[in-house]
This record gives sequence, structure tokens and C-alpha cells, in this order.
Amino acid sequence: MKTLRIAALAAGVLLAMSQLVPAQAVGHHGPKYKWDLKPTGSAAQFRGLAAVDKNVAWVAGSAGQVLRTVDGGRKWQNVSPPGQTLLFRDVEAFDAQHAVILAIGVGEDSRIYRTADGGKHWSEAFRNTEPTAFYDCLDFNNSRHGLALSDPVDGKFRIAATADGGKSWKVQSTKGMPAALPGEFAFAASGTCLVAGAGRTAWFATGGGAVPRVFRTVDGGRSWKVTDSPMASGEAAGIFSLSFRGQLHGVAVGGDFGTTGDAVKAASYTSDGGRSWKLVPADKAPKKYRSGSAFVPWSAATFVAVGPTGSDVSLDGGRSWTQFDDGYFDSVECAGHGAKAGCWGSGKDGRVARLAVGR
Repeated sequence: MKTLRIAALAAGVLLAMSQLVPAQAVGHHGPKYKWDLKPTGSAAQFRGLAAVDKNVAWVAGSAGQVLRTVDGGRKWQNVSPPGQTLLFRDVEAFDAQHAVILAIGVGEDSRIYRTADGGKHWSEAFRNTEPTAFYDCLDFNNSRHGLALSDPVDGKFRIAATADGGKSWKVQSTKGMPAALPGEFAFAASGTCLVAGAGRTAWFATGGGAVPRVFRTVDGGRSWKVTDSPMASGEAAGIFSLSFRGQLHGVAVGGDFGTTGDAVKAASYTSDGGRSWKLVPADKAPKKYRSGSAFVPWSAATFVAVGPTGSDVSLDGGRSWTQFDDGYFDSVECAGHGAKAGCWGSGKDGRVARLAVGR
């Protein structure tokens, strides 16, 4: 729902936020971004992150742990499914009560759970039964329709879909899915290897093969078209995260996390809905690997990217980036309307923060 929430932000929202972020903030002397840490008391690594607004957020991570805040991070509730030690890598929340979480792993370790009461109770909505499948991320177009992405099975990426808000999931036919490249897969790094847009549109990104690629659907995952990316690929390199502002404007970030964490050809942007991508020059791109990205909803063209070595902001739709923080984050997500809009980041050692904007 990362792009679903963004699509709801119209000119009136930007006007409402103008009291917090002045119009000149999109220039070189624009806003100063920083992270306001919100201690969780946890030691888990939270790669799963769902922002509902500036007050409500969910995080999901290692050792089967799921936390929720409803007061802007002052207090966190442990709402973990009981008895689980799974690796939760993605969480999508509709509000403070309804959320869906994804556990990753080969075979039956890939599962989806759903709650309708703020995490008091969880129901298992999907358990993968294909021994070679490995689900990486999920997202929702709206409160009913969502997709979950698995690495290739028999040479093609696999999609599971829901039409009832995550209560049930059905593995889709791969007839409309282009063949995967040798060694190609998706990265379960931040829950943003797949993002859903308005209508039945969605995108997912890859690495590991000869070139990283971006897949796009406009029919809810039944058929896909794929585009080569100008970014670098490798055994541990490729596109780790996608984020979109509406249906046309998006960014892709990544790099190589396996060796030095270098950001070689590690950022690109699109203005045509992902049909083509332009590489960000090295002198304007993030200098290190970035695992997550998000559009800042109170802005015209601002994106934030995060990774283990810091956070970067782009004020021009992903064409250039500036680092503003050197702390560790795996994931970033923004959501909410008007004065309630907020951006959150999460990472290792229970690290969670909310984005603050000043002059």
C-alpha cells in the first residue's frame, strides 16, 4: 500500500503541509532532514515496516517479533504471533487494527499472517507448499487486493494474490510471467522489492542475474512486462527497493551488500511508469548500498533512501541524492494524510525512528 497511500495525496494535502515545510524547501537550501529515534526496547532487526501515519506504525523482524505504536513511537506494544521464531521481513498495515505480515524462507517457512484486532490474535492466511519457493515481499493496491512475490520456481518468478484483504491467497499462473534470467532473484531486504500502485498496477525488481530488471503488471499480476535496468547486478547486487510517486514517477536503489557495500550504478529513476529507467550518475547517486526507499508524501518530488551506512534524500525525483544521516536503517516508509503524514525508518538492534524536517 506504499503507493496506494501516496495516490490519495492531492494538492490540498500539499497545501495543508505547507505550514510544516515551506515552499522554498525543495531548493538547495531546503529542509534539513534528520531521524528522531523512537526506542523500542527490542534487539530484533526490523526489516519489515508499515507506516500508517505519523502516530501509527508497525515493525516486523527477526525471532518472530512484531511491534506496534499508536502514539508516535513513545510506547511500543509487542504484538508478535505467539510461539513463532520466523523471520518476518515485510508488514503491510491498513490502520492500527488491521495488518498482514510475511515470513520468509524456503518452503513452508514462507508464510503470511493477518490480524484484525491490533495484533491480539493472528491467523495464518498462507503457507507456501512449494519446496523451492522463497517469498520476499508483499504489497497492497487497496484494502482488498494485494500481491506477494517469490523467487523463481521452474524458471519464473511466482506471485500469490489476495482479493479479500489478505484473508486468503492464491498462487497465480505463470503463463503471463517472462522467464527469469540465470541466477536472477529478488531481495528480501526491506519489503520494497515489490510495490503496488493505483488500480491493479504493481512493480517488482530483481538482481543476481546478468542485469537487474523491473517487472510491471497492470492487471493484478496475471501478466507482466519486463524492462532491463541500467543499474549494476551481481551475486549480491541489483535493485533492492522501488518506490513511486503516482503511476509514472519512481526510483530504484540498490548496490552490492556482499563485499564492500559500494554503490556502483546503484540508483535510477523513471518518468514513464517503469517502462524505461535512467541511471543516476555516480557523483549524484548514494555512495553506498541502499536497501529501502520511499516517496515523502508532503513533497512534490522528494524521496528518501536508507541502508546500513546511512540515509539519503532526493529533492528532484531521484535525479540526485544527498546523504543526511549515517545511522543504520534497513527500511523506510511514508504514509498518512495532511498533518498526520509521517515517514518511519527501521533497522537492526530494534532501531526505529521517525523522520523530522526542519530548516
